[in-house]
Amino acid sequence: MRRQAEQDAATPGPVTADDLDQAVQLALATLREAPPTAWDGKAGTLEWDCWETVEHLSDDLFAYAAQLGPRQPPLDGEVPFLWEPRRPGGPANAIHADHAAGPVGLLQVLEASGAMLIAMVRTAPPSTRSYHGFGISDPEGFAAMGVVETLVHTHDLAEGLALPWAPPTALCARVLHRLFPDAPYDTDPWPTLLWATGRAELPGHPRRTTWRWNGVPRS
Repeated sequence: MRRQAEQDAATPGPVTADDLDQAVQLALATLREAPPTAWDGKAGTLEWDCWETVEHLSDDLFAYAAQLGPRQPPLDGEVPFLWEPRRPGGPANAIHADHAAGPVGLLQVLEASGAMLIAMVRTAPPSTRSYHGFGISDPEGFAAMGVVETLVHTHDLAEGLALPWAPPTALCARVLHRLFPDAPYDTDPWPTLLWATGRAELPGHPRRTTWRWNGVPRS
């Protein structure tokens, strides 16, 4: 298992729309196991509750899709949707789910937002470049960002909802290679991704208190 993980990390391949689709569908399958009464609890170490965290993840996926949408994507800022929190300390979102629709509706919002980014990654020319605060990026980069957001926020949610969550090794290896070129590649990719995003210890490496990825296309 460890040797296979190292091989996957050494030659991970590009991040694709299929990878993002897999991440979103795995997240949905896990989150659908949560009891309807559990969504008001905190999501792991975040200050947001689980409902807000799914809205935030949905908003991330929508926002990345929006950046790829214009014929001439912006290189100096975000497409200017209005992002605002609904309470002090809550996530600043453009996307909110109707509470009356319950958890089923909330997860439909997540799936729909993911589908928008999946479609944009599939259809945008590879030469497309658009703004992100962590570096002007391409469709593959936005796919990788969407995968990371989905994997790590599902980790936060799984902690809050007491659900098991362990995404595929090869998928983690591909997004590490694309967005975290300074991350170690002799460690298991999933714990390494949690370390790279400040969520876990990694033996032999100091825990990160701040972090960011590098969205610039890899040469």
